[in-house]
Amino acid sequence: MTKQTFAIIGLGRFGSSVCKTLVDGGAEVLVIDRSETKINNYKKIATQAIIADAQDENALKSIGIRNFDHVVVAIGEDIQASILVSMMVKEMGVKHVTAKAQNKYHARVLEKLGVDKVVRPEREMGKRIGKSLLSKNMLDYLNLSPNIQVAEIKVTEPALADKDLAKLRFRNHYHLNVIAIKRDDDIIISPRADQELKLNDSLLVVGQTADVDRFSQSMN
Repeated sequence: MTKQTFAIIGLGRFGSSVCKTLVDGGAEVLVIDRSETKINNYKKIATQAIIADAQDENALKSIGIRNFDHVVVAIGEDIQASILVSMMVKEMGVKHVTAKAQNKYHARVLEKLGVDKVVRPEREMGKRIGKSLLSKNMLDYLNLSPNIQVAEIKVTEPALADKDLAKLRFRNHYHLNVIAIKRDDDIIISPRADQELKLNDSLLVVGQTADVDRFSQSMN
């Protein structure tokens, strides 16, 4: 199986974190930044690290940016540079472009340029923290779409303990599917209907966001 190839433009906190995650996942990763110091720090982490000004169209062409499966525009505070670079890589025919946005107006412009995925890391982190503050039992979550969510929720309701999923009529009652159960250091993937729940189990559930929130709140 051919490895996916990624190019990350900008090695701030966001770009650096994306780079490490992709490398850990076995991907081929090229990083580009104007800072020689940052590039030197990532020469032993990324597959390839190049000092370049991504706003220079000829520099991007010489790197062969259009040959990468996915380009991540992770430029920090310079919104103008982010917009220009995003526009250029889209015009060069990159298959998939993800770009970091500073605010909703920046995000709107990137979307109009045809960027495939626009992310606002600070906003998403704020939402995650807010969710965790509202429900101490929602350990983490991921939005699959505006209405569908995967969440990891801790079982703290004694009424659920030592009963299996079938007896609890879990799917019918909560309108959620349990796709995994984490118990201490063990993970039970695709648990069967006769799988018993225990207090302090962490359930990985998927369903409508409203149903996920309702189940999480019932654990408080």
